[in-house]
Amino acid sequence: MNKLAVEKERICKISSILYSASQPIRILTHLEWNRDIKRQFFADKAKELPKVSYPAFDPGKTLSLVTEARSLMGNSDIDEWLKRISTKLEYGALMMASVGTKKFYQFSEALYGKPTNPFTDGKSTPLELANIFDKQISSYASYNFGSPPPMCYLASDIAEQMQAAVTKMFGADAPKVEVVDELSANALANPKLIRIRKTACFTDLDAQQLINHEAHIHVATSINGLNQPHLKILAAGHPGTTKTQEGLAVFSEYITNSIDLDRLRRLADRIIAIQMSIEGADFLDVYNYFLGRIGNESQAYENTRRVFRGGVLTGGAPFTKDGVYLEGLIRVHNFLKAIAANGRADCLKLLFCGKLDIEDIPVLYKLEEMGLCQPGKYLPPWVEDARYLLAYLTCSEFLNKMDMPKIYSHYDELLHSIPKTFN
Repeated sequence: MNKLAVEKERICKISSILYSASQPIRILTHLEWNRDIKRQFFADKAKELPKVSYPAFDPGKTLSLVTEARSLMGNSDIDEWLKRISTKLEYGALMMASVGTKKFYQFSEALYGKPTNPFTDGKSTPLELANIFDKQISSYASYNFGSPPPMCYLASDIAEQMQAAVTKMFGADAPKVEVVDELSANALANPKLIRIRKTACFTDLDAQQLINHEAHIHVATSINGLNQPHLKILAAGHPGTTKTQEGLAVFSEYITNSIDLDRLRRLADRIIAIQMSIEGADFLDVYNYFLGRIGNESQAYENTRRVFRGGVLTGGAPFTKDGVYLEGLIRVHNFLKAIAANGRADCLKLLFCGKLDIEDIPVLYKLEEMGLCQPGKYLPPWVEDARYLLAYLTCSEFLNKMDMPKIYSHYDELLHSIPKTFN
């Protein structure tokens, strides 16, 4: 066996071991709260902290397999990629073993970051972005958007639309769609099953948001990862892939005109609520914050639960995953703009070869050249036909080079001379 063949075999072996190490890590499932907790919370008139317990989790299997994988690693850039994955898996297992303690938050922060961590520019932060979105969206309060009157679409209606969409995209590989009583979010997806929470209330845009978010990104990258014959780790949705996965999913909503201001505000509110908890707000404080924002007790509870699941209900140690949606959107958007600016549209499809992080792209490109990584079979429609995407990114690249403060200054004077009227 020649040197290249030996190297390829080593990489595949490490990938397989890490995939096995990832299998016990089912973070959202481990952190779910059953319906009795919610019933008791409202039976207590929303005046008492919820009483939550979690099943025990033994990180031993994951940690043992990570140690085995590390023993086979060297110092190449591919090995550095595998080491990063090892660390994420290790932290994920330790976080699951630390539920209900402040150590849980330490691992959560290491995996998902926190609202005050800077973006790639070194100065802007997710919290700053959330506050800007909140202020900007509030300024539209009196404007008539021309949208249809609000109504609640049933989970069964959404499920029917989702099933049609996944059948069209995936054919025989399409996952089933089911409506379930309990779920940690309105919808969750894996390669075989998309679950939709029965009690969730959906708007007119929610179906398209879920199709673009869950099916076109999460399901597609899962199936593409499972189809990788050599790199099994690309099928593992471990915490190291979350920012890019959720960023792609929200960008998919954005580029297909499925997103709206309510969705942006929900994502911004999650970041603000996480920061509130970091600074000491307890479950009741954050619940009342959400209640004041949306006026719906059930949804305020669900929003608050997302922030505190796994963490400390008295404050100071939340689950920070929900901060990655907007942060991921910005990272993905900027990366796609960089692809256009550098004339590297050839890298676009590599984003969907499995579960990955943007920073993995150079290594995956090298692995593709080695014959170990295959392009994804299933691509979201806006990548399958990338004409609009690339036209948008091309225009965006020019706009980025303009002196925007000077331009805003010009139009600020113009707009200040016009009295506000809304109709």
